[in-house]
Amino acid sequence: MDYTAQSHSTVLIVDDTPENIQILIGLLSADYRVKAANNGKKALEIAASTPPPDLILLDVMMPEMDGFEVCQKLKDNPDTAKIPVIFITAKTEIADEKQGFELGAVDYIAKPFSPPIVKTRVRSQLALYEQSKHLEELVKQRTREIEETRLSIIQRLGRAAEYKDNETGMHVIRMACYTKLLAEKISEDSEWVELLYNAAPMHDIGKIGIPDNILCKPGKLDKDEWQVMMTHAAIGGEILGQDNSPLLKLAVEVAINHHEKYNGQGYPNGLAGESIPLSARIVAIADVFDALTSERPYKKAWAIEDAVNLIKEESGKHFDPDLVPLFLECMPEILKIKTLYGDKGN
Repeated sequence: MDYTAQSHSTVLIVDDTPENIQILIGLLSADYRVKAANNGKKALEIAASTPPPDLILLDVMMPEMDGFEVCQKLKDNPDTAKIPVIFITAKTEIADEKQGFELGAVDYIAKPFSPPIVKTRVRSQLALYEQSKHLEELVKQRTREIEETRLSIIQRLGRAAEYKDNETGMHVIRMACYTKLLAEKISEDSEWVELLYNAAPMHDIGKIGIPDNILCKPGKLDKDEWQVMMTHAAIGGEILGQDNSPLLKLAVEVAINHHEKYNGQGYPNGLAGESIPLSARIVAIADVFDALTSERPYKKAWAIEDAVNLIKEESGKHFDPDLVPLFLECMPEILKIKTLYGDKGN
């Protein structure tokens, strides 16, 4: 049953006695949208519908499923747990009230009904509920703002690390996009894919700790210089540090391991095969492909065909052989991204 008034708030009345339902409808329908159920099963169905009620007036003494059981089921369901419940009952024992409050009820209204009490308590609990929802939304909004700010800082740090040897900083944007394309091929976990997309730009943050004369040298590095350059993976892990954020944890994983090779010939720890985190195996392909096809102070950009051939040749050696064909399947999208986020002057 559904009784509609101009108010946006909906009150669900649950009582197995039709006379009680009619009395409450008469008291509330002028001010609120009112729905009614004459048993617990129907009440749970209405409560779980969209949109859910804003308040439930719940009779305690009902056959088959009493009010206490209905309340328990409401509170056990995440979709209905926050709906305030007011018990309506002729039972006035303290033990009964205690049980109701322990189950999560916000108030009791005794039978026979007093119209002023019903109206006042319904109005008060709806006001509290609306205030609670408003505060919850403010918290969510503020949390989103904090997350967006942190993400922006992380992305900017990634670009800052790249700025020394690629002044546009577009490499980190492109390789992050390539990373996402490949991650989507192998995982249905959209949350993890998004985390990796946002962590990928931090892969070379350790370059901040590499001297300019090595990082920007217009030529091949000698043995000693290469030893210094290889420390950037460990430095990246130290810069990002130990943090409980899932994003930063993944960024550390990528920063430390993205130069490991599938055959165990990489650095810093000589990991091999699937002992290399999946995140780093994905980033390794995206990073190398973009590095090859981009101009640097020490080299010209490779042709796409040559870069693709190298990726194929390194399958099972540098790169995970299961990931290489999936990466190549993404090539049409990769080339669009490369054009969209091209370096200035290239």
